[in-house]
Amino acid sequence: MNEPGVGNVTVSKAIFYGTQNGLRIKSWARPSTGFVYGVQFLGATMHNVQNPILIDQHYCPNNINCPGQESGIKISNIIYKDIVGTSATPIAIKFDCSSKNPCNGIRLEDVRLTYQNEEAKSSCEYAKGKTLGLVQPEGCF
Repeated sequence: MNEPGVGNVTVSKAIFYGTQNGLRIKSWARPSTGFVYGVQFLGATMHNVQNPILIDQHYCPNNINCPGQESGIKISNIIYKDIVGTSATPIAIKFDCSSKNPCNGIRLEDVRLTYQNEEAKSSCEYAKGKTLGLVQPEGCF
């Protein structure tokens, strides 16, 4: 699929209360020439959010026209900085990237997310990046 890309986007000082998703990037699980790069999420606060930090390259609503496929979208250079708060689920950070186009250049910097007053977890599939400063839960790169 010939799709345009998205680049150089900054989201700052967002506050989420009881939402399904917080800082999310999603792409359909199907071939594509699109891209997402240079996205910065800065200074966000989460309050009981189901998916505080999420990249989903296997998005396929109702399993129609995309089950079992891999996203062709190239995701790179994504920054999460000064993100704090609580997750409504044990996994607060999830990078579910495509095996055909792994996520590259993800940076977690000064992220503090908890689940029910305990340490939350992170999950990474085909994601490459680094952590800087205090990052809780620990990055899974």
